[in-house]
Amino acid sequence: MRLLHTSDWHLGRAFHRVSMLGAQAEFIGHLVTTVRERAVDAVVVSGDVYDRAVPPLAAVELFDDALHRLADLGVPTVMISGNHDSARRLGVGAGLIDRAGIHLRTEPASAGTPVLLADAHGAVAFYGLPYLEPALVKDEFAVDEAGHEAVLGAAMDRVRADLATRAPGTRSVVLAHAFVTGGRASDSERDITVGGVASVPAGVFDGVDYAALGHLHGCQSLTERVRYSGSPLAYSFSEADHRKSMWLIDLGADGSVTAERLDCPVPHPLARIRGRLEGLLADPDLARHEDAWIEATLTDPVRPADPMARLTERFPHTLSLVFAPERTPDDPSASYARRLAGRSDQQIAEDFVAHVRGAVPGDRERAVLREAFDAVRADDAAGEVAR
Repeated sequence: MRLLHTSDWHLGRAFHRVSMLGAQAEFIGHLVTTVRERAVDAVVVSGDVYDRAVPPLAAVELFDDALHRLADLGVPTVMISGNHDSARRLGVGAGLIDRAGIHLRTEPASAGTPVLLADAHGAVAFYGLPYLEPALVKDEFAVDEAGHEAVLGAAMDRVRADLATRAPGTRSVVLAHAFVTGGRASDSERDITVGGVASVPAGVFDGVDYAALGHLHGCQSLTERVRYSGSPLAYSFSEADHRKSMWLIDLGADGSVTAERLDCPVPHPLARIRGRLEGLLADPDLARHEDAWIEATLTDPVRPADPMARLTERFPHTLSLVFAPERTPDDPSASYARRLAGRSDQQIAEDFVAHVRGAVPGDRERAVLREAFDAVRADDAAGEVAR
């Protein structure tokens, strides 16, 4: 069976205030063309279909168009909700849409109930594990600890239990939306840390033939059978070096996996340039970036006049301007933002406590801070469900 694995469409998202709907529509067209021209048997979309729980109307219309075009091809599609989606909103009408061959899996309780498809070699069971917010689903999975590994492990136990009841030789595909250990993150994924731990081991997916992952925006292979497709478009300048793509997976009669990486359309390349303003404007080596979306970091000791206007004369698609004056590390005027770069919310809070009180927080205090951050994230997730 030939699968096309994609995820993290984030329909409705902007890139530094630039609408991405046109580029997202181009991607949908590319996806449909690929399904038709490469004789794809099933499409899997591993979460974050939308960028937020209540997406703009234009994003909903684009999703509706994608569903109709996929259904018209007669190729089954299996989708799950991600941490950006409202599972309830995305799942509205799932029963009816299912009849058109579009299988939406947004309910944690259905983790062990597969979509059954078949090819010349027999059945393939597709298990959809939507994003599992530990604080909200721990009772459903009867786990004592509200952590990602515990709830995803319990969901996979249901998958393996159901698979054991299937006919011998039944192949299996799991769709999941999670941060798996060994994956490389970027700046555009929403933090899903719980209890100080965001990741789960790849071994949680043992026992299935292929795990089609979503959440991380870089295409990557954790093992031959556990892969992220990544987002089809870049949503942060940290993805400037990403090659945006989808996985074309051939699942053999014996469950063997053969993978081919298929490139996605690029509306504009991304480039990060750094230096003094006059140097950036004059450097002939930067000519190759004149049509790129640009993040420019200016290192002038004194902020120059009208830097954005001057940059856009040469680089018309400059979207982000960062100031990082050339200073020594011990310079007291170094910016607060630079001191915080790369630090987690937990670390920033602990540093603040230490600064105010003059002593670092103890183990109990660190635990209280961690519980507070986890509660905020759980409240946000619960709010999205309610909306």
